[in-house]
Amino acid sequence: MNLVYRVNTLGDQGLLVTRVGDDQEGADALKMLDKLVISRDYVQVDAQYHTGTALVKVGSEGRPDYQIAGNLAFDHIEVTPQMLVLASEADCISFGTLVQRSAISGQALRQLMAAAPGALKMLDLRLRKNCYTRQIADESLRMANVLRVKENELYLLKNLLGLFEFESRGLAGELVSEYDLDVVLVTRSKAGAFGLERSGTYFEDPGYVIDLIDTVGAGVAFSAGFLHVYLEDKDPEAALRFGNAAGALTAETHGATIPISKKQITELMRTGQRRI
Repeated sequence: MNLVYRVNTLGDQGLLVTRVGDDQEGADALKMLDKLVISRDYVQVDAQYHTGTALVKVGSEGRPDYQIAGNLAFDHIEVTPQMLVLASEADCISFGTLVQRSAISGQALRQLMAAAPGALKMLDLRLRKNCYTRQIADESLRMANVLRVKENELYLLKNLLGLFEFESRGLAGELVSEYDLDVVLVTRSKAGAFGLERSGTYFEDPGYVIDLIDTVGAGVAFSAGFLHVYLEDKDPEAALRFGNAAGALTAETHGATIPISKKQITELMRTGQRRI
């Protein structure tokens, strides 16, 4: 939802595929979609399973930790003919690992991927506790063209997949080679972000000196900003710079859906104090 919201505020069209329960939490979630002007067209309502909830704890550095219950409505997403048409017309499908923890929703995702052979597939990796396996991570990477991963989770991938490299750049290169990825993007919190292309081209952005409020939604804002530029001109370095600025501005707000305009992002890029 947060990614769709950010995509829409940048002037693109984002659509959410998910499932909520027929309960108060589901009703509240649908009201929030209306408030954020996000379409409900592909949001299913489940009469049996409860709406997904998570207990979020934010640490002293603003990093969130999630505890997510099992067997929830989003674990039971069903593919419809309308969803397959949507996928076939999409420029990009962004996905993660959480939706794949159940066989039902995981199969739904693979059906949508198969219906979109020409779309960019972006794996926005977030490894939630007890919600992923080695197989899920491996299959997700094989479906993707672009990977966005936090630097600390890059090392979780190293252990999970048995990678050999020791440094972040080397691990990114190993993932590019092993999984035939076009671009790997590594976000590094206060240290900015770097990217590595299939060609071996490396680029980085050191980030900005900001007044940190919390990091919830910053990674998603980075991904939305990256996609906004990359889908238009296929310049991953320019897209990374724009995404990094979008993430920095989000980290100066509380929560993930405080409005941030494209003008604010470009102004930070022009005048913001850069980290060394």
